[in-house]
Amino acid sequence: MKKIIYSLIAIGLFLTSCDPMEDINKELDVLNAIDSEIGNIEYTFTEDDYKDFFEFDFANFSSVDDAKALIPNYLTETYPFLGVTYDNDREIEQVSTALVTFDWYNRIPTYEAEIRVLTAEEHNEITGQTFGNFSDEDHVFEFLAAEYPAAEEGDFVSLRYEYYAGSTTELTDGFLFENGEWTRFVGFTPAEYNAMGESYPNFSSHDEAALKIPVTLPERFKFDAKEAGDIVVATYELYTKVGEDADGNDIRGTVTYTSNFIFDGANWSKYNNVATETIQFAHDGTTWVPDNTIKYTLTAADYASVGNGQYNNFDVREGKAEATVESRLAKINTILSANFPDAEEGQKFSVTYSVYSGSNEVWIMNVILEGGAYVLQ
Repeated sequence: MKKIIYSLIAIGLFLTSCDPMEDINKELDVLNAIDSEIGNIEYTFTEDDYKDFFEFDFANFSSVDDAKALIPNYLTETYPFLGVTYDNDREIEQVSTALVTFDWYNRIPTYEAEIRVLTAEEHNEITGQTFGNFSDEDHVFEFLAAEYPAAEEGDFVSLRYEYYAGSTTELTDGFLFENGEWTRFVGFTPAEYNAMGESYPNFSSHDEAALKIPVTLPERFKFDAKEAGDIVVATYELYTKVGEDADGNDIRGTVTYTSNFIFDGANWSKYNNVATETIQFAHDGTTWVPDNTIKYTLTAADYASVGNGQYNNFDVREGKAEATVESRLAKINTILSANFPDAEEGQKFSVTYSVYSGSNEVWIMNVILEGGAYVLQ
């Protein structure tokens, strides 16, 4: 039977002037539109997946784009029975989805610089006073502008200075020049080092810093709540070798270092330049593709909000209010706009809703936000 159909298609090529292969492919797509199983997967890649399936030397992808390109092959080979289903018009109705969590290499730079200790005169030149300290947050940035007028992108300096705010405190902060301005990386005060068990305002090793700093961060950010995945920069000091004298003896000094720490929702830990990302993929009938579709089922409150609260469904019988797809789309627009006011352009929804067609049924509408309104996909 298929041979007859193919022959008819071939004969039709001589009767049209459009691209014959395109027509053939369209016909074959319809013929091969066979329902597959539908599944919604949630999976986190393991170290074995990276090394055995992808044959990576490291247990992460090199970038998010790399992950998007390679993960579909993994899903196809691992879940060959999953795909899509089609409606009576052979349009895709339901799709399988996979919510995949993976690691990727995301290096965040760190910096170091020997500390420059400001003199009383250097403070006074900025403030115009004689107290030998700064008393306004702008003062230190005024000093940087005056002292480093030719600063270049990526320059990093460390300053130890006196700051008065009711009482005088010694501060040591790191400053990075980026995007044409200085950014401050706040260091720890002598009192904070003391609270961490240090006799001097510095750590004895990087390992000690990595161990103690995460314990102090909850206090530092108690009024600036962080979410899982947030990364912050911590600035700390080590008393270490900074050079050698003419006789080859070590010259020691205090150096400021930055290190990055990540929050998992409960605890802080040193960031190892590997980030975790979760991306949803959907089957398009042929392969898996990155997809931002949100699956949403209308609630009783949703139906009530558009005047359908009596039966919590849409009446799709001929001549009834929601008989046309346009009328249902308009109401679904109202519902999604109310429930997801911050949805971004391109956001997709697969909306499940109840209808009465003479009997109770459940239908699905797939839409995408374009130009501020949801349109059919």
